[in-house]
Amino acid sequence: MNQNKYQRILLKLSGEQLAGNFESGIDPVICTWLTEEIKPIIRAGVEIIIMVGGGNFARGERLAGHGIKRVTADHIGMLGTLMNALALTDIFESNGIPTRCLSSIFAEQVAEPFIHRLANKHLEKHRVVIAAGGIGRPYMTTDTAAVSLALELDCQVVLKATKVNGVYDKDPTIYPDAVKIDKVSFRQAVSDYDIRIMDKAAFGLAMEHKLPIIIFEAMQKNAILNTVNGKTTGTYIG
Repeated sequence: MNQNKYQRILLKLSGEQLAGNFESGIDPVICTWLTEEIKPIIRAGVEIIIMVGGGNFARGERLAGHGIKRVTADHIGMLGTLMNALALTDIFESNGIPTRCLSSIFAEQVAEPFIHRLANKHLEKHRVVIAAGGIGRPYMTTDTAAVSLALELDCQVVLKATKVNGVYDKDPTIYPDAVKIDKVSFRQAVSDYDIRIMDKAAFGLAMEHKLPIIIFEAMQKNAILNTVNGKTTGTYIG
């Protein structure tokens, strides 16, 4: 019997995390390490959807300007997420994790289209689903897309992987006296300008549907497993 606190989760990974020790692109060592963190979760019967960002290749908001329209820039960013998803799918499969890449942008030569029923079938067969392309529309971050996808696929929680182990009262990378906050209400997450670990649209959507978000440190061993078991050292937002 599955004794985990959560049975279906959405894991949000940034492109920067997949770049690892490189300034851009994908660090296969980091991605391979990630497979070892995922394996015990799969063995425990937990279904996993991964939403990947694309900042290690391109950020739409930063590309816009000098003749590049914002919509075009966002499309380029979506293609960056597709590159990450394809690479991560291959790395997962080569390490014995059944995985499918589903894309919200039209790319049928390289990935399956994201279809709600198809995604559910893959999850029910205990395959990891890696979602590319956000929700396929501009002006929408992959953070907000992650919450939207988690709601669509009936996930019980969104796990947002970051460089720090939760939400702090100020930036811990700048201020050594920053204090970690173990629990934050949705209302505070939406209204507090200093809480910028996810965009406000993502927090607002999660608040509307009462979908909890857990902020945790991505590269801490067993962090995902502990979070799934309700033993997170991160910050619970709900």
